[in-house]
Amino acid sequence: MKSLSTLFIAATLLALVGCNTVKGVGQDLQKAGTTIEDAAKKK
Repeated sequence: MKSLSTLFIAATLLALVGCNTVKGVGQDLQKAGTTIEDAAKKK
């Protein structure tokens, strides 16, 4: 039972870390898109 709980906690932590990583990539892409958009507006 103890090892099952440990496995569940580890899986939950990995899922949370993965969500933060995906969120960070999304924010980076959004910033890049904004920069490109601003550059296009200046021309």
